[in-house]
Amino acid sequence: MGQIITQVDAFTNQPFAGNPAAVCVLPTPRDDAWMQNVAHEMNLSETAFLVRQDNGFNLRWFTPTVEVPLCGHATLASAHVLWSEAHLLPDEVARFHTKSGVLIAKRQGEWIELDFPVNHSQVRVAPPEFSEALGIPYKSVFQNSLGYLVEVESEDLVRQMQPNFQQLKTLPVSSVIVTSATHPDSKYDFISRFFAPGLGINEDPVTGAAHCCLAPFWRDCLGKDEFLAYQASSRGGVVKLRYRGSDRVFLAGQAVTVMRGELTVT
Repeated sequence: MGQIITQVDAFTNQPFAGNPAAVCVLPTPRDDAWMQNVAHEMNLSETAFLVRQDNGFNLRWFTPTVEVPLCGHATLASAHVLWSEAHLLPDEVARFHTKSGVLIAKRQGEWIELDFPVNHSQVRVAPPEFSEALGIPYKSVFQNSLGYLVEVESEDLVRQMQPNFQQLKTLPVSSVIVTSATHPDSKYDFISRFFAPGLGINEDPVTGAAHCCLAPFWRDCLGKDEFLAYQASSRGGVVKLRYRGSDRVFLAGQAVTVMRGELTVT
């Protein structure tokens, strides 16, 4: 039998929404070139590769062009696959050994909660061409290990913006998070979008790693510790957040399996 690949829509409870990720639970480790080729073939924002080891699973994430050090939605998808395909018992904790340290996933009813490292942002002065590349005016710009975090005036601007991806590629960072508070009558606390043309992803549908930056930012802005956030890509997705000022942030989302296939060329 060939290698099984499961495609999961993460940060959603509906198929064909959220952020799709491919998940490969490997019987033995594979070399980097093979994993990159599979990720390129899948052509999703991330493909996750897991290998069982002592006290958990080794987990790595690849975009169609590069390996990344942290990915929220593909971790959520991986945890979903481990439970739904009986690699773990329903009450077992999923423990992942990654380039960003040990990450924990727990089932909480219909939701999966991820324990991730927080990512703080510092105020920065953006390049002169930045506003033109975004296509909208902005209030402030910050920088973290992912790239820029940009606050804009309104939810409508976030939803309507159409960046110039070729210009974004020329920036000294690989990705840009754009965020704003929501309308007063919204059930969400804040909204965001995530652009990473430098990583081969013009727009990521729902980005867990970005919310590791957004949680401390909005805690400072709103003075609260728990949030319901919406990422306003064309697919859309919902993230629950808990952040109380420590070095860890808790992200929760739902996931749906949409496809399961066999890689016949190994």
